[in-house]
Amino acid sequence: MSESVHHQITHRHWILVAAMLAMFMAAIEVTIVATAMPTIIAELGGFSQFGWVFSIYLLTQAVSVPIYGRLADLWGRKRVFFIGTSLFLIGSVLCGFASQMGWLILFRAMQGLGAGAIMPLTSTIIADVYPPRERASIQGWLSSVWGVAAIIGPLTGAWIVQHFSWALIFWVNVPIGIISMLMLARWFPESRREQTQRLNLTGSGWLMLTVSALLTALLQAETLGYWVVALFAVALLAGYALMRHEVRADEPLFPMAIWRSRTLVAGNAGNLVIGAAMMGISAFLPTWIQGVNGGTPLQAGSALAMMSIGWPLASMLSGRLMQRTSYRFTAQLGSVLLILGTAMLLTLHSNSTAWQAGISAFVIGTGMGMTSTTFLIAVQNTAEFHIRGICTASIMFSRMLGSALGTAVMGAVLNYNLMTRLPGHRDPVQQIMSQPQRDALSHGSLQQMVSEIALSLHWVFAVSLAIAVASLLIARLIPAIRPH
Repeated sequence: MSESVHHQITHRHWILVAAMLAMFMAAIEVTIVATAMPTIIAELGGFSQFGWVFSIYLLTQAVSVPIYGRLADLWGRKRVFFIGTSLFLIGSVLCGFASQMGWLILFRAMQGLGAGAIMPLTSTIIADVYPPRERASIQGWLSSVWGVAAIIGPLTGAWIVQHFSWALIFWVNVPIGIISMLMLARWFPESRREQTQRLNLTGSGWLMLTVSALLTALLQAETLGYWVVALFAVALLAGYALMRHEVRADEPLFPMAIWRSRTLVAGNAGNLVIGAAMMGISAFLPTWIQGVNGGTPLQAGSALAMMSIGWPLASMLSGRLMQRTSYRFTAQLGSVLLILGTAMLLTLHSNSTAWQAGISAFVIGTGMGMTSTTFLIAVQNTAEFHIRGICTASIMFSRMLGSALGTAVMGAVLNYNLMTRLPGHRDPVQQIMSQPQRDALSHGSLQQMVSEIALSLHWVFAVSLAIAVASLLIARLIPAIRPH
């Protein structure tokens, strides 16, 4: 499918609906499972393995994203999308039948391997069927799915576990995925260039080893102890081997065009820092609201949902703004909003309301939505058709890697500050988050702990601010032209 045949596609709206359904299925998975996990643990046990239910999903998803992107360029979007979605749905069905935590973790790994195809390929399919001038606004519609999922997911998960078996939270994916595949099978006119290339299996192997070791070390740093050093060493050596192999390979996993184009490099770097900055909000803002302000989980979730609402709204607005101004202006405006929102977090204090935190999260969400969509559209409009799949996948991969890096860096900043400021307390955040432990503290002790934890979190927000400033510098690298 070349850029000249977009007008020949007569059912683009149904293809868009199918892509949005698939994106919704992947987006709601995280929030709906998080809501149901207490119920699942109560039945299956294995609380010590709780973190792996989420980490293994993120790990296998991140590892497989670049591979699916390359396969989509070689085998065609539709075939690879069906393979990945089928694997995701099989994993979903098996998760519902898990009888112990170990099986659930294994089936979540299968889900993640399938999910690695869904996000990049839905965006790539939309880029294939819509011309450059329309892609920005259409990608905004795709982004809006995340905002809807962020609101519907927790409510649906809570309703299901209250009235039905927790297995249904996994099985609800099945009809959505089947409908999406049937719609694409009917209306998406798969067309691809004849390829004599084969998948770079050696490069794929080195990539999987590099990313698996790196993300496992970052996501499980607190539980692995000194094994983290060994994992970082493995990631470093495997990454070096990957670079040497890619330079010499006739068919590199990541085409050299990605590294030769300033726009493609900027798009990946931009999403790396956006993913990192996002974790400063998603992981630590609820801690501020519940720990420092003494708010409820509902208040924390509501404030965080403001970011998910701002993201799709700004994403849709950025499409029109790009066509009136330029990629660079839109990305820079989004970066300024991101900087403003993270700076607002530094003004929070112990008497701040959840609404103040929510407004900050909303501004941050608008900045993220505007910058991420602009970087994605600039990359898709720059990349040739035969590498658009891997270029889109690399954007998604960069954001996931940034999220893992951001979690590790900001977690380390928080832990260092807590260890320095409250050396005589073990897990002080847990003490003020748990209502019985909080009530057991004297007024003076509680005020001291809250004050020191607030200062520690301010350092986390300062790191987020520095990362947001980096996004403004990266935005200057993309061209000052409009989509055409």
